[in-house]
Amino acid sequence: MTPRHSMQAAPSGASAQSGGHGHSGSGRPRASSRGMLAEAAGELFLEQTYAGTTVDDIARRAGVSRATFFNYFAAKSDLLWLEVDESLAAFPAMLAAADDDVEPMTAVLEAVVRLAEGFGPDRLPLAVTQVELMGTDAELQASALPRFLSVVRLVAAAISRRAGEDPDGLLPRAAATAVVGAAVAAAGVWARAGVRRGPLAPLVRAAVEPVCAGYAAAFGSD
Repeated sequence: MTPRHSMQAAPSGASAQSGGHGHSGSGRPRASSRGMLAEAAGELFLEQTYAGTTVDDIARRAGVSRATFFNYFAAKSDLLWLEVDESLAAFPAMLAAADDDVEPMTAVLEAVVRLAEGFGPDRLPLAVTQVELMGTDAELQASALPRFLSVVRLVAAAISRRAGEDPDGLLPRAAATAVVGAAVAAAGVWARAGVRRGPLAPLVRAAVEPVCAGYAAAFGSD
């Protein structure tokens, strides 16, 4: 299991697990390679910005090889989305959790809110909350699009299954895009709130609920 340090200043041993690659030259404790890479990347992004950090820098700091890095991450930008991607891996199960007789948009709303419940003051993706310091704004925008579209496809499939619609049809795709867009807007407001930010889920519910209510009528479930 990977650590939940959000690339923040967790103790080096916080992610210690068996099966690691031993100590690095700087005396880093044994830990999972994935966790070591995430922690090393967070340190380096804060020290010298995202753009000023290479994959080789990250691997060296973590005490593993460049090849090991690519065993865990397809690209440097994946490190910016580590915890988001981990949470999204469970999202299909969340979408399917509601009983079959639950209205499509109600099921989607509760799944999206449940996903957001995984983030709060104690679990902050550092790349999102410290964009200016780390110099990641452009990279975040570029790497966000495929993830956005992937989530839209998941939500559209869930809506179409429950509504008996074609997943590529207009209404499921439009509803899914609107839902995910509203959730992203809420996450943006939350990220910019700084030290005043609380849990993410209430903001997501406030943004997504009106969208779901509107599309519920379109699917005949108002």
